[in-house]
Amino acid sequence: MATGNPALIKRLVDLLEPVVADYGLELAELQFRREAPGWVLRLVLDGEHGVGIDDCARVSREVSHLLEVEDPIEQPFHLEVSSPGLDRPLKRERDYQRCLGKKAKIVCRQPLAEQTVFIGELGELLDGVVNITTESGPVAIPLENIRRARLVVEW
Repeated sequence: MATGNPALIKRLVDLLEPVVADYGLELAELQFRREAPGWVLRLVLDGEHGVGIDDCARVSREVSHLLEVEDPIEQPFHLEVSSPGLDRPLKRERDYQRCLGKKAKIVCRQPLAEQTVFIGELGELLDGVVNITTESGPVAIPLENIRRARLVVEW
């Protein structure tokens, strides 16, 4: 959900989540880190019916204003507000639930049946276990064994 200085990240999440929620969206990820152009505050928004460019623009304006007033960040930074994209990462339980029936690629920390990469249709998430139907059949993958997962874009 978040990367960067833990105390600052918590303050930013507490400050910005209500703003994002006011637009019927959720703060899927918040990052504050140094990159090539300088410090970047990156907000990734998600929503039940997707996130459009107008949503990002509205949230960006509101967040910019709030950050000017509250001034929680000492150094200059660049604000980026975006959607998770078509090949969105799956990080939280609700990400898996929202993407039920979609094609995903899951990379495991530890092999299951001598395999660490699974591509297939996402099934239900039950008791901390993601079910995915691959070409070889169904596979149950515990959330704690997932290194990374993202949707697969099919053209």
